[in-house]
Amino acid sequence: MKNRPSKKLTVVIVEDHPMFRERLGHLIEKADDLIVRGEADNIRDGFALIKRIRPSIAIIDITLKGSNGLELLKDLKAHEIDVPVLILSMHDESLYAERALRAGARGYITKHEASANVMVAIRQVLKGDIYLNPHFVSEIMTKLMGGRRPDVAPIDRLADRELEVFELIGRGLTTREIGAQLRLGITTVDTYRARIKEKLKLENAARLRLEASRWMQRRE
Repeated sequence: MKNRPSKKLTVVIVEDHPMFRERLGHLIEKADDLIVRGEADNIRDGFALIKRIRPSIAIIDITLKGSNGLELLKDLKAHEIDVPVLILSMHDESLYAERALRAGARGYITKHEASANVMVAIRQVLKGDIYLNPHFVSEIMTKLMGGRRPDVAPIDRLADRELEVFELIGRGLTTREIGAQLRLGITTVDTYRARIKEKLKLENAARLRLEASRWMQRRE
């Protein structure tokens, strides 16, 4: 007879797509030793939930309502809330994995991975290890250890918040709409836009919109 664990490990899911959140919850609770203790779809509620529950692991999406999952990671770190975090995202590793690890995540896996791989990632983070797709480990570790890549993309020059603003520009949002979504003032958004143009060597706002739109189309 199979012995059941006396105490289940707790999981919090911060994900803004209800259907995916539900599927992930069902997948996790198939395991005898895991239980989902709470769910949220934005960083404010996610932060409050994680702070209150202090789960064994938090699974956080990059793309959330309002600001993104990296900001939630930074908030947890700033408040010294020591909960292991696995990022589960629609974005491939080349864009966000390094940023997520630097912000405090213990693992990064894309939503394109098979369910079995998601559970492997969860188990590895729960053990205290770092999880990355094996195909990406060599590249990310070379960068984190100070190695150089000759093919660094211009987009890598953007800070996390600048990348977030760039993505929203690519989605067609105006400065006012970006400010409302990220809870930033218009002047602050304009400052980010100026920094993005400078780093990507874009001469004007029209070129910024065009390049952001092209970048989004390539990613979708």
